[in-house]
Amino acid sequence: MARWSFLVNHVGAEYSSTSSMRTARVPLRIGGFTLLEVLVALLLLSLALVALMRLSALDLRASAQLRDSTFAQWVAANVLAETRLRNELPPVGRSNGETRMAEQRWHWELAVTQTEAASVRRLDVTVRAAGEEGRVATTDDGVAAQLTGFAVQP
Repeated sequence: MARWSFLVNHVGAEYSSTSSMRTARVPLRIGGFTLLEVLVALLLLSLALVALMRLSALDLRASAQLRDSTFAQWVAANVLAETRLRNELPPVGRSNGETRMAEQRWHWELAVTQTEAASVRRLDVTVRAAGEEGRVATTDDGVAAQLTGFAVQP
């Protein structure tokens, strides 16, 4: 009696044939991944990509804040230098103005106060982004930089 072994359907079940009787055997695992395994892998991949996109967006925001903070510090340093060059001993009081740096507008405020020494003045500069040009302020009140310096009468 001869035994014939062959695949009957495309699902992978193996059937054994004897002269008159057919019996089903356990399906053969040829190789590859099941649909569930592929879906789980795609889910994990999509979660990782979403996390990378979020991290990229946060990095971009941090870079914008760092850029704005750097420009604001430069504006504040320029205001201090100009004040010292214009007046050896600037008068006590407040002043403000607007300047442009790196194609952005910046509003600055200068507060000059008297110190204990009569020949020394304290200069406090506060810089904010002027207008809404899509920049990100570094603090909640919009202050991008604060800088303190001193002017001395020689």
